Amino acid sequence: MAIPPHSAPAPAPTAPAGSFSTGRLLLRPVQEADLDAVTRLWTDPVVRRHLGGPVIESVIRIRRRRIVGAPGFHAVVRSEDGVVLGLVAVEPDARGGETELSYLFLPEHWGTGYAREAVGAVAERTLEGTPSVVAVTQEGNRRSRRLLEAIGLRYAESFVEWDAHQVLYRRHRA
Repeated sequence: MAIPPHSAPAPAPTAPAGSFSTGRLLLRPVQEADLDAVTRLWTDPVVRRHLGGPVIESVIRIRRRRIVGAPGFHAVVRSEDGVVLGLVAVEPDARGGETELSYLFLPEHWGTGYAREAVGAVAERTLEGTPSVVAVTQEGNRRSRRLLEAIGLRYAESFVEWDAHQVLYRRHRA
C-alpha cells in the first residue's frame, strides 16, 4: 500500500486549557485518569507524614468528586511519558488575603528536582497576578523548607497550627 506523497502528519495533541509546560513537566487541570495517583497522594503515610497523616475515606470520596477540573489544582505530569508525579494547588486569599501554594509529590519522585521545577513555575505564574505568595510547612519538614527557599520564598514567621510547629514562607512579586 502506497502512502500518498502529500499526506500531512497527524496534528500533535493539544494540552487542556489552563495548562502550561516547563522543561520536563506539563502542569494541567486534574483529570479523571489522575484520580488514582491523586488519591495516593492523600493516603500515602510517607507523603502525609508532615500533614497530619492519611486522609480518611469519607473525605477522599468528596475530594475525588470535586478536584477534577477544579480551578487552582495542577496535576504535575512528566512530559516524556504522562506519569502523574504530584499536585500543586493555588488558593487565592487563603492566609490573610495572600495566595497560598501547597504541593504533594509521590515519594518515588522525590529528589529528582520535579517538585522544585513545578512549584517554582506555579509560583512564578501566580506572582504575575498577585503581589505575594505564601507557603506553609511543618518546621521539621526540612525537604519542603529547602524547596521553598530554592524557589525564592523566604522564612516569614513560625506558629503552631494543627498541634504542630509550622513555618510560613513568603515571596513578593519582583
